[in-house]
Amino acid sequence: MGNNIEAFQQEQKVCEREAIQQEEQRCKIEEFQLEQKKRVRAVQDSMDVLNGKWKIAIISSICCYGKRRFSDISNDIEGISNRMLSKELKELEINRLIKRTVLNTQPIMVQYELTEHGDTLQTIITNLTDWGIVHRKKIVESMVSPV
Repeated sequence: MGNNIEAFQQEQKVCEREAIQQEEQRCKIEEFQLEQKKRVRAVQDSMDVLNGKWKIAIISSICCYGKRRFSDISNDIEGISNRMLSKELKELEINRLIKRTVLNTQPIMVQYELTEHGDTLQTIITNLTDWGIVHRKKIVESMVSPV
């Protein structure tokens, strides 16, 4: 009888350990899922700020030269209207990615530069540029010699 009780107690301990391990695993999974939701939300937040056809190109223009006048940015970006450029610059300024400075000149000139916060996009712009070059090359090569 004593052996049965010991065996039962031993089995109960094993079951408790397995239950604890399963609970720890469930907690890890939930923690991972929560972290992934935060990451997806962060990407969505980023895309909300950088969305649209022109914002990345505008930031890229300013990144390359440091300070840019409206007309310089307009010349850099093919197809953007002055109205759209003005709208996008305002949105980037509201999001504190660029700084607008009115110069005391005749005629009055306005120049744009990245803020300290906007400057944190330099790495992303560089990575997008590098990726874009490689991607375009792959596409062109596939057109010349299809897979």
